Amino acid sequence: MREPRTSPSTVTTPVNRPVPLRQAVYDVLIELIVGGVLQPGQHLIEAELAEELGVSRQPVREALLRLQADGWVDLRPAQGAFVHSPTVEEATQLLSVRAVLETHSARGAAQYATGPDITRLWELQAAGIAALSADDARGIVEANAALHGFITELARNPILAELIRQVDRRVRWYYMPIARPRGKDAWNEHADIIDRIAAGDADRAEELMHHHTRTTTDFYCRQLTAAPPAGV
Repeated sequence: MREPRTSPSTVTTPVNRPVPLRQAVYDVLIELIVGGVLQPGQHLIEAELAEELGVSRQPVREALLRLQADGWVDLRPAQGAFVHSPTVEEATQLLSVRAVLETHSARGAAQYATGPDITRLWELQAAGIAALSADDARGIVEANAALHGFITELARNPILAELIRQVDRRVRWYYMPIARPRGKDAWNEHADIIDRIAAGDADRAEELMHHHTRTTTDFYCRQLTAAPPAGV
C-alpha cells in the first residue's frame, strides 16, 4: 500500500538556510556606500575589499556585479569598479517618487495617529535634534529615516510602507551629504508636520510634507550641481 504523498500545505517547518556570502557582502557594501564610508566615484578594489571583509574575492566579485545591476556601482572596462555618482536626473526621479509616497503617508498619519503615536513622533524628533546638535551626520540620517518610517507606519497602509522600504536605502544615501547643511530647516519642518498630524489636520499635514520633500529634493540637486566631479 502506497503512503500518501505529503501535500505542500502540510509542511509547517520552514527551510532554515544561512544568507549566502555574496548577499552578506552585498548588504555590507551598500551600507558602507549609504553611510558615506565609500564615497561616490571611489575606486573599489576587489582584493582590498576581500581582505577588509575577511572573505575571498569571489563573493566580492559577485556582489559588485549585482551592485552594478542595481545602480550602486559602475564597472568600467580595464579600470574596475567605482561607487556610482548619482546624477541630478536620478536624484530628481527617485526623490520625486519618494515625495509622492511620503505625502500620502502624512495624510494617513494625521487620520489614524493616536496619543501614544504622537508621543513617539516627538521622541523621534528629539533624537534628530540631538544628532543635529552633535553634528552627527550619520545619526541625523538614521533619525530622519526613523521619523519618516514611523509616519509611514501610522498611515496604516502596508502597500505604501513596502513601496517606501524599496527606496529607503537610496534615499538615505542621497540624504547623507546634505544631512548637516539641510538639518536645521528640515527638523523645523518635521516639527510643523508633527503638529498637524497631532491635530488630525490631514490636508495641512499632506501639504507640509509635500513642501518638505520638495525642498529636500531641490536642496540635494543644488548641492550636486555645485559639487566638483567625483575624483577631482
